Amino acid sequence: MVIEYVGQSIRQVRCKYQTMSPYLFRVDQDTIIDATKCGNLARFINHSCNPNCYAKVITVEAKKKIVIYSRQQIGINEEITYDYKFPIEDEKIPCLCGAENCRGTLN
Repeated sequence: MVIEYVGQSIRQVRCKYQTMSPYLFRVDQDTIIDATKCGNLARFINHSCNPNCYAKVITVEAKKKIVIYSRQQIGINEEITYDYKFPIEDEKIPCLCGAENCRGTLN
């Protein structure tokens, strides 16, 4: 475990009416973690098509949490990254991760 992605837990319905934030992380169909105003350092982890970490939703005491786990040893001063896995949409978001196997888009 590297870090938990924390923030305000909001319902999907409410989120549709808020300004879109780059710090929204979907837990399930109904719940989103919004780290815009009350997040931690996890909200600054960048995307990579060849990440050294992955995100996983776990349940602790009947509450769902998002945890970032390492895939491999992470060296001192090495950037921590994970695959954002954005949903597929018509309008593509360009990926600038620079990985050798970059998909070219985040969705």
